[in-house]
Amino acid sequence: MNTAMAKEDLEQILDQAVQDVTERTAGVRLHQGDQSPGEDLCTVQITFDRGFRTSLTLCADTKLLYRMACNSFHEESVSSEDLEEFSKEYFNVLCGRIAGAMFRATQVPAHFGPPTFYRGRYEPEGREIQFVLTYSDEQCGGAQLIHHVPCVGSDEGGAVSGEGLEKGV
Repeated sequence: MNTAMAKEDLEQILDQAVQDVTERTAGVRLHQGDQSPGEDLCTVQITFDRGFRTSLTLCADTKLLYRMACNSFHEESVSSEDLEEFSKEYFNVLCGRIAGAMFRATQVPAHFGPPTFYRGRYEPEGREIQFVLTYSDEQCGGAQLIHHVPCVGSDEGGAVSGEGLEKGV
Protein backbone atom coordinates (compact mmCIF):
# COMPACT_ATOMS: atom_id res chain seq x y z
CA MET A 1 0.00 0.00 0.00
CA ASN A 2 1.11 3.53 -0.65
CA THR A 3 1.07 5.99 2.21
CA ALA A 4 -1.40 8.69 1.28
CA MET A 5 -0.75 11.25 4.02
CA ALA A 6 1.45 11.71 7.06
CA LYS A 7 -0.33 11.78 10.41
CA GLU A 8 0.86 15.36 11.10
CA ASP A 9 -0.56 16.57 7.77
CA LEU A 10 -3.89 14.89 8.52
CA GLU A 11 -3.98 16.46 11.99
CA GLN A 12 -3.45 19.88 10.39
CA ILE A 13 -6.27 19.31 7.87
CA LEU A 14 -8.65 18.17 10.61
CA ASP A 15 -7.75 21.06 12.90
CA GLN A 16 -8.21 23.69 10.20
CA ALA A 17 -11.55 22.20 9.16
CA VAL A 18 -12.86 22.02 12.76
CA GLN A 19 -11.96 25.62 13.50
CA ASP A 20 -13.27 27.02 10.20
CA VAL A 21 -16.53 25.05 10.03
CA THR A 22 -17.36 25.64 13.71
CA GLU A 23 -16.89 29.37 13.48
CA ARG A 24 -18.75 29.71 10.17
CA THR A 25 -21.72 27.45 10.92
CA ALA A 26 -22.13 27.97 14.66
CA GLY A 27 -20.35 31.22 15.50
CA VAL A 28 -18.14 29.48 18.07
CA ARG A 29 -14.37 29.78 18.14
CA LEU A 30 -12.61 26.61 19.20
CA HIS A 31 -8.94 26.40 20.04
CA GLN A 32 -6.77 23.38 20.71
CA GLY A 33 -6.01 22.71 24.33
CA ASP A 34 -6.30 20.03 26.95
CA GLN A 35 -9.87 20.75 28.15
CA SER A 36 -11.51 17.33 27.70
CA PRO A 37 -15.29 17.15 27.49
CA GLY A 38 -17.10 16.63 30.79
CA GLU A 39 -19.58 13.93 31.79
CA ASP A 40 -22.64 15.23 29.91
CA LEU A 41 -21.69 14.77 26.29
CA CYS A 42 -22.86 13.68 22.88
CA THR A 43 -21.02 11.89 20.11
CA VAL A 44 -21.35 12.10 16.34
CA GLN A 45 -19.55 9.49 14.24
CA ILE A 46 -18.87 8.71 10.58
CA THR A 47 -16.91 6.04 8.75
CA PHE A 48 -15.16 6.58 5.46
CA ASP A 49 -16.40 3.65 3.38
CA ARG A 50 -14.42 4.51 0.23
CA GLY A 51 -11.03 6.08 -0.24
CA PHE A 52 -9.74 5.79 3.31
CA ARG A 53 -10.50 3.10 5.85
CA THR A 54 -10.82 5.42 8.80
CA SER A 55 -13.55 6.96 10.89
CA LEU A 56 -14.02 10.22 12.75
CA THR A 57 -15.79 10.72 16.04
CA LEU A 58 -16.69 14.04 17.64
CA CYS A 59 -17.35 13.88 21.39
CA ALA A 60 -18.49 17.22 22.77
CA ASP A 61 -20.07 18.70 25.86
CA THR A 62 -23.82 18.77 25.36
CA LYS A 63 -23.86 22.43 26.46
CA LEU A 64 -21.32 23.32 23.76
CA LEU A 65 -23.34 21.58 21.05
CA TYR A 66 -26.52 23.18 22.41
CA ARG A 67 -24.95 26.66 22.20
CA MET A 68 -23.68 25.92 18.68
CA ALA A 69 -27.17 24.79 17.62
CA CYS A 70 -28.81 27.88 19.13
CA ASN A 71 -26.33 30.12 17.31
CA SER A 72 -26.83 28.28 14.03
CA PHE A 73 -30.63 28.38 14.25
CA HIS A 74 -30.65 31.96 15.65
CA GLU A 75 -32.81 30.73 18.54
CA GLU A 76 -32.54 31.12 22.32
CA SER A 77 -33.30 27.45 22.88
CA VAL A 78 -33.57 24.27 20.82
CA SER A 79 -35.21 20.90 21.41
CA SER A 80 -33.25 17.69 21.86
CA GLU A 81 -34.37 16.69 18.35
CA ASP A 82 -33.00 19.98 16.98
CA LEU A 83 -29.75 19.37 18.87
CA GLU A 84 -29.39 15.94 17.27
CA GLU A 85 -30.27 17.24 13.81
CA PHE A 86 -27.85 20.16 14.12
CA SER A 87 -25.06 17.89 15.37
CA LYS A 88 -25.44 15.50 12.45
CA GLU A 89 -25.63 18.28 9.87
CA TYR A 90 -22.67 20.14 11.40
CA PHE A 91 -20.59 16.94 11.36
CA ASN A 92 -21.68 16.18 7.80
CA VAL A 93 -20.45 19.62 6.69
CA LEU A 94 -17.23 19.19 8.69
CA CYS A 95 -16.51 15.77 7.19
CA GLY A 96 -17.30 17.06 3.69
CA ARG A 97 -14.71 19.79 4.20
CA ILE A 98 -12.23 17.18 5.46
CA ALA A 99 -12.90 14.84 2.51
CA GLY A 100 -12.33 17.72 0.09
CA ALA A 101 -9.06 18.71 1.75
CA MET A 102 -7.90 15.10 1.81
CA PHE A 103 -8.66 14.80 -1.91
CA ARG A 104 -6.68 17.95 -2.70
CA ALA A 105 -3.73 16.59 -0.70
CA THR A 106 -3.79 12.97 -1.94
CA GLN A 107 -5.95 12.81 -5.09
CA VAL A 108 -7.82 9.95 -3.38
CA PRO A 109 -11.61 10.45 -3.53
CA ALA A 110 -13.23 9.62 -0.21
CA HIS A 111 -16.83 8.83 0.68
CA PHE A 112 -18.47 8.56 4.07
CA GLY A 113 -21.88 7.44 5.24
CA PRO A 114 -24.39 9.63 7.08
CA PRO A 115 -23.35 10.75 10.57
CA THR A 116 -24.73 8.84 13.53
CA PHE A 117 -25.65 10.64 16.77
CA TYR A 118 -25.28 9.17 20.26
CA ARG A 119 -26.00 10.50 23.74
CA GLY A 120 -22.87 9.94 25.82
CA ARG A 121 -19.52 8.67 24.56
CA TYR A 122 -19.46 6.21 21.66
CA GLU A 123 -16.46 4.13 20.61
CA PRO A 124 -16.78 2.38 17.22
CA GLU A 125 -16.19 -1.38 17.30
CA GLY A 126 -13.20 -2.81 15.46
CA ARG A 127 -11.44 0.56 15.55
CA GLU A 128 -8.59 1.98 17.56
CA ILE A 129 -7.66 5.58 18.18
CA GLN A 130 -4.82 6.90 16.04
CA PHE A 131 -4.96 10.42 17.52
CA VAL A 132 -7.24 12.87 19.34
CA LEU A 133 -7.54 16.62 18.80
CA THR A 134 -8.91 18.33 21.92
CA TYR A 135 -10.66 21.69 21.82
CA SER A 136 -12.28 24.20 24.12
CA ASP A 137 -14.24 27.39 23.54
CA GLU A 138 -14.31 30.71 25.36
CA GLN A 139 -16.89 29.31 27.83
CA CYS A 140 -14.71 26.28 28.64
CA GLY A 141 -16.85 23.82 26.70
CA GLY A 142 -14.82 20.84 25.59
CA ALA A 143 -14.78 18.73 22.44
CA GLN A 144 -12.58 16.01 20.99
CA LEU A 145 -12.21 14.99 17.36
CA ILE A 146 -10.99 11.40 17.35
CA HIS A 147 -9.43 9.73 14.31
CA HIS A 148 -9.94 5.96 14.35
CA VAL A 149 -8.28 3.31 12.22
CA PRO A 150 -9.14 -0.40 11.92
CA CYS A 151 -7.71 -2.52 14.72
CA VAL A 152 -4.73 -4.62 13.76
CA GLY A 153 -6.04 -7.97 12.60
CA SER A 154 -9.54 -6.66 11.84
CA ASP A 155 -11.18 -7.96 8.69
CA GLU A 156 -11.18 -4.43 7.20
CA GLY A 157 -7.50 -4.65 6.33
CA GLY A 158 -4.72 -2.39 7.46
CA ALA A 159 -5.17 1.33 6.98
CA VAL A 160 -2.15 2.63 8.80
CA SER A 161 1.51 1.83 8.54
CA GLY A 162 3.82 3.61 10.92
CA GLU A 163 2.82 7.23 11.21
CA GLY A 164 0.97 7.63 7.90
CA LEU A 165 -2.62 7.36 6.76
CA GLU A 166 -2.99 4.90 3.92
CA LYS A 167 -5.40 4.47 1.08
CA GLY A 168 -8.14 1.89 1.29
CA VAL A 169 -8.89 -0.53 -1.48
